[in-house]
Amino acid sequence: MARQVIDNPAMLAALQEQLEQQIPAHLLIKALPKAVQRRLKAMKKLQYDRLQIESKYYDELHAIDCKYAKLYDPIENKIADIISGTSEPTDEECDWPSDEDEDEEGDTSLPDEMKTKANIVDETKKEGSEEKDVKGIPHFWLTVLKSVSLIAEMIQPYDEPILELLQNVRVVHHEEPKGFTLEFHFSQNEYFSNTVLTKWYGMFSDIDPKDKWGFEGLYIDACKGCTINWKKGKDVTVKVIKKKQKHKNRGTTRTVTKTVQADSFFNFFSPPQGGKDELDEEAQNLLQADYEIGHFIRERIVPRAALIYTGDYSVDDDDDEDLDEEEEGEELNDSDESDDFDEEDERPARGGNAKQDGAEKPSECKQQ
Repeated sequence: MARQVIDNPAMLAALQEQLEQQIPAHLLIKALPKAVQRRLKAMKKLQYDRLQIESKYYDELHAIDCKYAKLYDPIENKIADIISGTSEPTDEECDWPSDEDEDEEGDTSLPDEMKTKANIVDETKKEGSEEKDVKGIPHFWLTVLKSVSLIAEMIQPYDEPILELLQNVRVVHHEEPKGFTLEFHFSQNEYFSNTVLTKWYGMFSDIDPKDKWGFEGLYIDACKGCTINWKKGKDVTVKVIKKKQKHKNRGTTRTVTKTVQADSFFNFFSPPQGGKDELDEEAQNLLQADYEIGHFIRERIVPRAALIYTGDYSVDDDDDEDLDEEEEGEELNDSDESDDFDEEDERPARGGNAKQDGAEKPSECKQQ
C-alpha cells in the first residue's frame, strides 16, 4: 500500500486534496508510509533541538536589552527633567530642524486668508498680557497616554486630574530573574500618598512541555501591581451606589449603600492574582490583555513618548488585536429583598480600596 501511494501520482494528489480539506493532521500522517513517518519524527526531534537553541538566543537577547537600557538612562533622565521643568535645554540641545523652521525659511504655500488669521493671532498675543511662566511640558504623559487608543479607553474623566500630575514613566529592566517594572512617578498630590506606582512583569524563555511548538521567544507570564494608598474620599477605583429596598410586609423603604469597583485607569495596578487553574475564563482573559498592555507600554510608548506627543509617531495599528474588554454592569440583587433600586451616587467611595475576592495583596508602591 505504501509503495502504491508513492508510485501513484493520483493517490498522492488525493492526499494533498485531503490536506486542503483540513482533515486532522495526525490522521494524514498515519496514512503516510512508515518510512516517511519515521523521517518526520526525526525532523520533529531536530525541530525541538532548534527551539532549545532559540531559547538560549532569547536569553542572550534579553541580556543585551538590559545592557543597552543602562545606556539609554542618561537620555531618559534628560527627557524627564525637561518634561518636569527641572532643567531647561541649552541652545545646542534645541538645535534640531522642525516644520516651523522650514516655514520661516520661505514656505509661502499658506493661503492669504490663513496668513491673515495667523497675523491676527500673533498681534493679539503681543497686545495681551504676558504669557504665563510655563514650567516644563504640562500634562505631557496624560497627552501621550490619551494619544494611544489602547490606553485611552482605560482612562476615565475622573482619572485625568490625577494623570495630569504624572511626571514620568520609566521601564526598569531586570536581567535575573528576567522581567521589567513599569514605574509611574507622580508629584505630591491630594489623591494618594505614593510618589511612585509600580507594575512588575515576569518574563520567561522556557519551552512549555505541554505546548512545545507554541514557543515564540520571551513571553510574559506573571505580573504584580502595588497598593495605592488613597487619601480619604479620593479613591477613583471604587464607587458607592445607593439602593432603595422595600420591606415585603410593611411596605416601608430604606436606602442602603454598597461599594463596588469602578472603571479606572488605576485598576491597572491591581491585576487578577492567582494561577491559571485558579482563575475563571474572564480573569484569564483580563490577565492576558494586561500582559499585552504592559508589553505595549514597554516597547512602543515609553521609548517613543516625545514623538507620540508631537504627532511624529503613531502606535495605533488597525491590525493590532483589539484588547477592549467590555464589562457588564453589576446587578445588585438580594434574594431576601426587593430588586427595585436606584443607583444614585457613583462618586468614589470614601476610604479603602475595592479588593477582588481571594486576590493576593499587591506589593507596596514606593514612597519618598
